[in-house]
Amino acid sequence: MHTIGFYGLGLIGGSIARAIREKHPGTRIIAYDPDRTSLAEAYHDGVADLAADGAGPVFTECDIIFLCAPVERNEENLKLLAPYLREDAILTDVGSVKSTMHRHVRAAGLSSRFIGGHPMTGSERIGYRNSKARFLENAFYILAPEPEFPEDQTAFMESFVRSLGAIPLRLDSKTHDLATAAISHLPHVVSASLVNLVRESDRDDGLLRMLAAGGFKDITRISSSSPVMWEQICLTNTGNILELLDRYVDLLQSFRDLLTERDGDRIRDFFSNARTYRDSFADLSSGPIRRTYIIHADIEDHPGVIAAIVQLLAADNINIRNLGISHNREYQEGVLRMEFDTQDALDRARVLLADNGYTLH
Repeated sequence: MHTIGFYGLGLIGGSIARAIREKHPGTRIIAYDPDRTSLAEAYHDGVADLAADGAGPVFTECDIIFLCAPVERNEENLKLLAPYLREDAILTDVGSVKSTMHRHVRAAGLSSRFIGGHPMTGSERIGYRNSKARFLENAFYILAPEPEFPEDQTAFMESFVRSLGAIPLRLDSKTHDLATAAISHLPHVVSASLVNLVRESDRDDGLLRMLAAGGFKDITRISSSSPVMWEQICLTNTGNILELLDRYVDLLQSFRDLLTERDGDRIRDFFSNARTYRDSFADLSSGPIRRTYIIHADIEDHPGVIAAIVQLLAADNINIRNLGISHNREYQEGVLRMEFDTQDALDRARVLLADNGYTLH
């Protein structure tokens, strides 16, 4: 039986702890979080066996310690925990920026005990209360061992990550930070920019905000993430984000030129190339921008129609994670937006609803 420590128990730390409790129920988990409510909830849920008051001798019992605070705080917490690390203990983190953390590890003389980690999963919601073990399922889990970190320990961590349902992938910290800047950090900047553009362009009657309830709301969902977390990410992975942001601005300028020139062939190629590459993406359940399982059904505007759909799905034991209505079609018909937890639930719902005559999108 292993003893595993968590220093920080928010969305990601909580999800890993829940996955460990689910997959390795005999593991002893020691946890600390400055939010005492989250810590109390974790203890009440049976996820944490011991709620620590902070860095101290209790962490000398740990075989693995996860640093799960925001990036900059992890660097401070490293110094607090260093005196209590056993010689054979593994220290890891879960931050989406690796290079700065690795520099602090080297400065502290802990390279032989540190392997950077980044489970590429999550949610726009924050905090332990929104954590879920299933966030690890089929998610890439980046492991970035320091050169001095023993190979057998790296193999152990790969096996451990795999046991939680995730897919381990070994990268060096520099490659990791460029990759996450491209597929996570810059998209959050773009999403926030689009939302701010619409906000600044909206009318006094809020017309754009009302119309944004459909597809625009879906593609900018990640803008609901923690502003504090994204401030820290942008200020720690600045170089990579700036490099990719410059290239993105150049791409937008090039597309603007195509519009000015009314070059239909190249405009079509622009969208065609994006579609082809997008369709080649691996079909994984999670990522740094968490995948959603959503279908839309046309519904008539009369009492009982929503209840009928909910009952139909419930009878087949299909859980609806989220539900919403958009009255934005002609003739006052509505569109019911349904979000599910898994691809299997979505596929079953799609077949069931189609068989019962519903038009789906």
